[in-house]
Amino acid sequence: MDKKNKHALRGKTALVTGASSGLGVDFARQLAAHGCNLLLVARREDRLQELQQKLTARYGVMVEIIAMDLAADNAPQQLYNRVAAMGKSVDVLVNSAGLGLFGEFMDIPWEKEKNMLELDIITVVHMTKLFLKDMVERNFGYILQIASIGAYQPTPLYATYSAAKSFILSFGEALNYELRQTNVKCTVISPGVTATEFLQVSGQQPTAYQRLVMMKSSAVARIGIDSMLKGKPSVVPGRINAVMAWSNRLIPRRFSAALADRLMR
Repeated sequence: MDKKNKHALRGKTALVTGASSGLGVDFARQLAAHGCNLLLVARREDRLQELQQKLTARYGVMVEIIAMDLAADNAPQQLYNRVAAMGKSVDVLVNSAGLGLFGEFMDIPWEKEKNMLELDIITVVHMTKLFLKDMVERNFGYILQIASIGAYQPTPLYATYSAAKSFILSFGEALNYELRQTNVKCTVISPGVTATEFLQVSGQQPTAYQRLVMMKSSAVARIGIDSMLKGKPSVVPGRINAVMAWSNRLIPRRFSAALADRLMR
């Protein structure tokens, strides 16, 4: 972190979704270490309370929690209204809430698929639309979107998840360009396999490849926050992940899908 960005967030307020586990927790920790006050959102209130106590004690920042399911109907609007009623202005939005589903497309129940797509696409776009306007009016703000290395290739057994993350990558990079004349930036981080609850929730046992390349959640979060503060449109953390994402541009998409299938089994 260069000196210019070291204190950019001190005293600012960040809203982090999915803050009860995994990357959401580590994004919150990284932001607190920068002196950023926090609004933490997730379904599991007990975990939010535990994190709230730890961050307040260690970093001396203000931490408030909001327990809600962002996949519920009109949840982003309800959250926006609640934050406004609290008298808070969000300077940093981290859309970390999300999930993946592993398995053959035709075998995954539609309700589970629909819930994933709502959370991974619709909620992210709605949250961004709601909070972005206020940032632009104040001419200050950062948005961090969470995609996946799967966004760079078709991924059998994660067909709709990777497609959703391709949407987030394209959306975030385009938004960053639209905002180029403002002091508001949108960055997309596309992690590879990360040591979180993702595989457990998705229903996949880690493969030998996944165990080999798995990164610590704290390292991914640090790269994400640093890249966000530098205003980068997108970043792929980890050298192996970055090389794989880049090399996918050079090979036929059918081969890319076949390779992804092999690595996921």
